[in-house]
Amino acid sequence: MKQIKLQKILFLIVLGIMTMIYIGPFLFSLSISFSGDKNVFEWPISFLPDDATFANYRNVWNELPFGKWLFNSVLVTTIQTISNVFFAALAGFTFARLEFPGKNIIFTILLSSLMIPGIVLLVPKFIVLNELSLINSYGGLILPGLVSVTNIFLMRQFFSTIPKDLEQAALIDGCSYFRIFWEIFLPISKPALAAVAIYTFQGSWNEFLWPVIVTYTEDMYTLPLGMASLRHELLTDWPLLMAGTILISLPTLAIFIIFQRYFVQGVSSSGLKG
Repeated sequence: MKQIKLQKILFLIVLGIMTMIYIGPFLFSLSISFSGDKNVFEWPISFLPDDATFANYRNVWNELPFGKWLFNSVLVTTIQTISNVFFAALAGFTFARLEFPGKNIIFTILLSSLMIPGIVLLVPKFIVLNELSLINSYGGLILPGLVSVTNIFLMRQFFSTIPKDLEQAALIDGCSYFRIFWEIFLPISKPALAAVAIYTFQGSWNEFLWPVIVTYTEDMYTLPLGMASLRHELLTDWPLLMAGTILISLPTLAIFIIFQRYFVQGVSSSGLKG
């Protein structure tokens, strides 16, 4: 019994240390966002600023085009999340339940594309969008992220676990495959759809590299790019920057907390069958 208690104590100590390693930077950022002193790198570090103020959060809205950046991020993220959920589910259903020539070859090619580093594809994507005159536009921001191979794979794995009896019964009743997909498979796929939605929302909301490449005017910036533009070589208003960063992180945190149960169920269900 003593050995078991000792193991639990050691486990809790390690867990506490790991928690502080991960949550410490966030707490420090939160502290800086309420600080009225721009010299935030004094030692020792203070997690409770003496001159705490909400002025930095007000200034984010009053002194920056934060509303425009927020609109851009919401528009891009919403469209990409909805399109990924629909197209990934439709493609996943096709690869999991339909039979057609070359299905396995096509799916293998899609999975093989995941081995290509994303950074290698930046130049080709930029050239294509430039030829289409979509640089520095909403189309340039949105089109490359309309669907993801990873999401297709997750949905295909999930649909493969659904018993064939449902599909066969619907076919006997005269349902088309799209009706089977829309009225039978989608309603019972909420955990997997939630996982895809959370993955896509988080990736799109926090995307930085692609907006840097495809936009060059401030009115087309998304929130991560807009906040990064506040950093200057000689002087950076760190409290203002941290206040904006905290505001950016809240939607992702809220969505994950709300849909955490569906997210865990979706990921676990998608890995049950190959």
